Amino acid sequence: MNSLVAGIDSSTQSTKVLLCRAEDGAVVGEASAPHPDGTECHPRHWWDALQSAGRDLLEQADAVAVAAQQHGMVVVDEVGEVIRPAMLWNDVKSAPQAARLVDEFGGAREWATRTGSVPTMSFTVTKLRWLAENEPSNAAGVDRVLLPHDWLTWRLAGGPVADHEPTTDRGDASGTGYFDPASGSWLPDFVQRALGHAVRLPRVAAPSEIVGRTHWGAAIAPGTGDNMGAALGLGLREGDMAVSIGTSGTAYAVTPRPAADVTGSVAGFADATGRFLPLVATVNAARVLVVTARMLGTDPAGLSDLALKAAPGAGGLTLLPYLDGERTPNRPDANGVLRGLTTSNATPENLARAAVEAVLCSLADAIDHVMAVTGTTPRRVVLIGGGARSAAIRALAPAIFGVPVTVPEPAEYVALGAARQAAWALSGPGAELPEWATASSQTYEAQPQPRIREQYAVLRDDAAAWQR
Repeated sequence: MNSLVAGIDSSTQSTKVLLCRAEDGAVVGEASAPHPDGTECHPRHWWDALQSAGRDLLEQADAVAVAAQQHGMVVVDEVGEVIRPAMLWNDVKSAPQAARLVDEFGGAREWATRTGSVPTMSFTVTKLRWLAENEPSNAAGVDRVLLPHDWLTWRLAGGPVADHEPTTDRGDASGTGYFDPASGSWLPDFVQRALGHAVRLPRVAAPSEIVGRTHWGAAIAPGTGDNMGAALGLGLREGDMAVSIGTSGTAYAVTPRPAADVTGSVAGFADATGRFLPLVATVNAARVLVVTARMLGTDPAGLSDLALKAAPGAGGLTLLPYLDGERTPNRPDANGVLRGLTTSNATPENLARAAVEAVLCSLADAIDHVMAVTGTTPRRVVLIGGGARSAAIRALAPAIFGVPVTVPEPAEYVALGAARQAAWALSGPGAELPEWATASSQTYEAQPQPRIREQYAVLRDDAAAWQR
């Protein structure tokens, strides 16, 4: 009988569980359960959602792995109890602490050299400093610091009740701000100086290691961060650039060498296989399309239809999509700007087009940052996320990105990547990462439209001065 593996995606919004055949990745079952909305969440809600989504699936699995939202701060006391709700990646209140930490630790170059990244308010290390400054009694009680995927993996293995040692992987660890991706080791002095005292950190497991067993006897793989899980699920290879348009926007590539960007635009993450995943993240992505659609009295599909009726450049309308502040560029207090509005171009079609072009231009900037740090030019962009379902996004992306764009069929790629890692662990020590068939896809090509990006860049750079 063929073995089955379960991949778990614990995202900001929900838990998704895929049950797959270990030999080829074919999905034989799936389910999901929602999480509470917000920028903080008690981990018990993730566990409850996992129990709900996995009720009829998990105990069929011979191996499981968790891929979860990066950067979240889960702090527990000496008996393993969670001290406070987890601060999530989209919690921006630690922006002042991020700026101070960069200065205190020798500046951007020192951070990039030692951690591969210059931390922004998303990184775990900045949340630890916020906790020390704003909740000193909670900070004083911290014995361990875990990431969301670490905590869920720990619970699957029995957690503190089973006296199980928490583990993590180098991919998710590389998003904390206190880990060296090049050497694969923690930087405990960074944690101590951020929080004010030493803490215990999870053991960094090997990529295909079995780190524990569930109560029904399934092997538990190390798990990883959501972006690393998506790279596994997509089967990304060198020369591919992945762009995801979801709650956040991301652009990343698999490379054999670590990245260290002193500008702070590119996070020098590790991946889940032993390679590296330089990544740029934006706060504003698909939500920009949802909000603009709402302004126009339609839905995202209606917005797409309107956008395709307008000419390239939206009649001179340009939108800066920093509706909720921005991470890349690092402008936590920025807001959206619409420029070029006249009586002749003030149409729903042009506003819809401007919104689509704005999201794509922001992500094209992200691609440029990754290329600059890695010295590579992608042969194609693999486009995923909820935003990739938009016909306008698919049609306009190759013109703005300047390369062919491949859109795989919609799938839960983070959970699929976790399942692939579980299959890898199940294969035994020394086994190669299983080669699963890639999803069917469609490739889009278009004549590049550099004028659109030039128009966007003028507004982006002008707004940097206005919004200081």
